[in-house]
Amino acid sequence: MSTEDLYAKPVDVTKTWDVPMAGDSRFNWEYDNGRDRLLQLYQKGKDKQWDQVSRIDWSIEVDPYDSLGLPDETSAIYGTPIWDKISPKQKQELNLHHSAWQFSQFLHGEQGAMICAARIVESVPDLDSKFYAATQTMDEARHAETYARFLQEKLGLLYPINDNLSKLLEETLRDSRWDMPYLGMQVLIEGLALAAFGMLRDITTKPLPKQILAYVMQDEARHVAFGRLALKDAYRDLTSKERDEREEFVVEACYLMRDRIRGREVWALCGLDEKECDGYVDQSEFMKLFRNQLFTRIVPIVKDIGLWGPKVQRAYADMGVLEMGDADLDLLMKNDEDLAEQIDRDKQEAAEVERRITEIEQTIAIGADEQPVAVD
Repeated sequence: MSTEDLYAKPVDVTKTWDVPMAGDSRFNWEYDNGRDRLLQLYQKGKDKQWDQVSRIDWSIEVDPYDSLGLPDETSAIYGTPIWDKISPKQKQELNLHHSAWQFSQFLHGEQGAMICAARIVESVPDLDSKFYAATQTMDEARHAETYARFLQEKLGLLYPINDNLSKLLEETLRDSRWDMPYLGMQVLIEGLALAAFGMLRDITTKPLPKQILAYVMQDEARHVAFGRLALKDAYRDLTSKERDEREEFVVEACYLMRDRIRGREVWALCGLDEKECDGYVDQSEFMKLFRNQLFTRIVPIVKDIGLWGPKVQRAYADMGVLEMGDADLDLLMKNDEDLAEQIDRDKQEAAEVERRITEIEQTIAIGADEQPVAVD
């Protein structure tokens, strides 16, 4: 079945979305020098490659109407007159569509990340950055492959790319300055995705999406660290005008991303009043928490790389996330990596227990077959 048949809204998959790109392709002939921390990330990127076919247990069954096992309270319209009026079947449909919409944006974002990483390989002047970005390009391809499989095989439904996400991707790729794919993708889009993945990873009760989110996050933690390291070095030498331009981009991008998670596309397709439902999004306690949590990775990185002028601080104060600038990024990233490793250990232990149970059952069966037959 073509992916075109699974989209909730018509999408012509025979046509590509073409974003004109400007800027130079930069070659570097110095092959010996490199930053130790960045080369360590590059080595880790090589060591930590994995295959979704073998690492993820795709045999786990998924109920598309309850794919994440989230409580009703996580719906933006929970407890509203609309929620009280719709039937249990409509609530199930709404759950399916929201999950499909969320994971579809993850999927499209990962394709965008793959293209931006390839763009970094092409345009960044430092060879050590080119090396690492090459490993990230492979990571992002694997993530897109993984999310596509989950949507196609387990949910059977996809959504087109969100307008806010496509606008930010377009602005990031159109810019001719070599650092903008770093800032737009590595820091902002990846940082927001990392926080969204983390919140769903921590609250889902279903093993398959938990595996997917944890394994993707293990890679993304390295990607955000890469952008942070590279830009912190580069932005030390910015002029006031250059810094102001980048801070303005950060502010605009953060507002775009905050509005991206509203899920406006879902309501009408589920037969609900789009304007009324969207009005409840701002009142939902869960959505307030979710929006704030989205900035747990972005704000401290923006502060750390030196884009912390009055305009940025005012925007973050307006969003209610200014205090997140003091978060311990290294601890957050280490936790992302540790959780993925723990899931692997839990799976190995479960497999070992299953193997031992099978051995015991086989031994008992053999013993039973060898029992002497009583003779009268």
